[in-house]
Amino acid sequence: MSVALAVIGTGVIGADHVRRLTSGTSSVAVVTDIDAARAEAVARQYGVPVAHTDGLAAILDPRVDAVVVASSAASHAELVVAAVAAGKPVFCEKPLATTAEDCRLIVEAEAAAGRRLVQVGFMRRYDEACRELKRVVDGGELGAPLLLHCRHRNPAVPDTFTDEMMINEAAIHEIDLVRWLLGEEIAAVSVVWPRRSARAHRALHDPMLVWLRTTGGTVVDVEVNVNVGYGYDIRAEVVGEHGTFGTTPAIATHWLERFRAAYDAELADWVRAVAAGADPQGPTAYDGYAAAVVADACVTAFGVDGWVPVPIAADRSPR
Repeated sequence: MSVALAVIGTGVIGADHVRRLTSGTSSVAVVTDIDAARAEAVARQYGVPVAHTDGLAAILDPRVDAVVVASSAASHAELVVAAVAAGKPVFCEKPLATTAEDCRLIVEAEAAAGRRLVQVGFMRRYDEACRELKRVVDGGELGAPLLLHCRHRNPAVPDTFTDEMMINEAAIHEIDLVRWLLGEEIAAVSVVWPRRSARAHRALHDPMLVWLRTTGGTVVDVEVNVNVGYGYDIRAEVVGEHGTFGTTPAIATHWLERFRAAYDAELADWVRAVAAGADPQGPTAYDGYAAAVVADACVTAFGVDGWVPVPIAADRSPR
């Protein structure tokens, strides 16, 4: 079957999703954005029949089979819960919601619906470099993972970027990568701020070093460095008992350039599942919840000397 979609949010990632979803087994029936002119411009560019500002109305539109949420993070919880209540599959860009409690409400709403409806946009799981790293880890040739080094470097961020966003908008990807790559929960976190870069605006503690410790004992360091200037630089290296293996992608100028193929793959995978009436195979609402619990712990760790425990390590109940 052909899948008719509503795309909520037509900023950079939303507009790019409209582009990739207007071919093959899907079409975009409705786009919405709080900026009406932006929604209308995207609709004209890609031949979308309807453009307006009301995301909830788009979810309830009878022409719409499934929903893509690419709006601001603060709007995610309300929109995803509404899509689940309407019985419509929903792909939500990360983060699933801005608090762990809102993520829990989404998990519970999906459980009440009696079927899986939510996929979260942790696109690293669809990136070929990351998938190769997982194949090596799962294959056992490195032995037990001892350390994982992650680098998350952006050329620049706007002056509205905050310390909390360095966790919830940037390091959230590495948080999910750790859980998926190692197959373990994150048990404790710590945050250290080195000397602030002169490239960062005055209110931002950039760079930031986030430490994660898994239930299996692997220690992870995540360098979040969002004003490096020279490019978009994402790396991960596992140090195991018998050797090391890491991702070595070329430095990109923009995150869309670096992960375009991963975005293509994750949306194609989701659309195939929706068209077949099957459960989506990508990151779950629970994955979004688990990442949010860790992110909340990281924010709690601001200014704390030592490790902060993560309750998700002992609480896997909201499935």
